[in-house]
Amino acid sequence: MATFAAGLRTPLALAVLAAALLAGCGGASSPAAAQASTAQASTAQASTAQASTAQASLRPSSNPPRVSLAPAPAPSSPRPSGPPTALPVAPGAGTRPQTRALPSTDSAAFRAAMQDLWLAVTTGNPRLALPAFFPLAAYQQVKAIADPATDWDDRLWYDFTLDVGAAHRVVDPDARLVRVIVPVSDAAWVDPGACYNSIGYWHVPGARVIYQQGGQERSFGIASLISWRGVWYVVHFGAVLRSAPTGIVDQPALGPGVPGPPGGC
Repeated sequence: MATFAAGLRTPLALAVLAAALLAGCGGASSPAAAQASTAQASTAQASTAQASTAQASLRPSSNPPRVSLAPAPAPSSPRPSGPPTALPVAPGAGTRPQTRALPSTDSAAFRAAMQDLWLAVTTGNPRLALPAFFPLAAYQQVKAIADPATDWDDRLWYDFTLDVGAAHRVVDPDARLVRVIVPVSDAAWVDPGACYNSIGYWHVPGARVIYQQGGQERSFGIASLISWRGVWYVVHFGAVLRSAPTGIVDQPALGPGVPGPPGGC
């Protein structure tokens, strides 16, 4: 299933969003002036330019961004020795009732989920991404089928483990997660009754995981994210449907790729 296209239609939108996220980038310094008066004039001109730039950046856009870019948090200290450990995302949330809260990509839960997914891919251990995967207890509430627990285990989770293995063969263990692009304008509320569901949820297809490997920016997709209580979870990683029990990497690409398209449930 092609899952990465409609969320980001214009290069301009991505450029504006990426520039907004690259905090700490300063302008080039000017050479020293030969005379004090010239230095003072240059300083005044620079201050005026900075003020104009600041004012321009605060003007509301008539075209809101179509994607949400969540940068990967930089580690504050060296990685501790010992086996890799998953981060908690929303412990126990699956047993609680659903809400209509639209998940944010600028939250600790989302960042932890993407770090866990990345850890699973780079280690080849899908269980490290279990906190990022749609909870079994929530799936049992969502699905209006005879045995949702078996479907979760034998289809959803099994397919996910295959897809993690496939991505692990593509991504180097020392590759670095850069950011995740989520086409938020493509998010849609799936009503009860659709897709054999008894409870509604938010759904967004075609997120992009961007990473650095071998001096190049590369990416792959997340076929489907769905919500539970205001948190995005992976439910289909490489593909929603497959013709054989094999792992799939969703649209691997040099560069960020293209998020979307919208649709699905």
